[in-house]
Amino acid sequence: MRVLWGFLSGLVFGLGLVVSGMANPAKVLNFLDLAGSWDPSLAFVMGGALLTALAGYRLVWRRGTPVLDRTFDIPGNRAIDKPLLAGAALFGIGWGIGGFCPGPAITALPLLAPGTLIFLPAMLAGLWLGGRIKAGGYLQAKGAP
Repeated sequence: MRVLWGFLSGLVFGLGLVVSGMANPAKVLNFLDLAGSWDPSLAFVMGGALLTALAGYRLVWRRGTPVLDRTFDIPGNRAIDKPLLAGAALFGIGWGIGGFCPGPAITALPLLAPGTLIFLPAMLAGLWLGGRIKAGGYLQAKGAP
């Protein structure tokens, strides 16, 4: 049952990306182009997502446990550290250059656009390389345990 709800949630999310235009990198790049052909419509998509998440979290936190699990899966680390900031910067730079983030890139894959076919393998390679770097401890400060 959990897999079915996960699939349906992903399907609704993907449809939302397509309907909102987030699967179109030109829409994202136009939103970021403040000096040129700026398109503010993406701000409304983000605002709508923020309001939906706010309402959803307020409803969910009223429950003692999740519907499809025994406990809520809450991250324990709340620190804002160098790896978090570096990852956020890389994500933002990639989003600004390519016009894609992972969700819309996967959603746009069936369109077989050349940009998508270049971005998606590069993203997967970056994820693999980041995992290898993190597992190897290459980002730890010298002398750190």
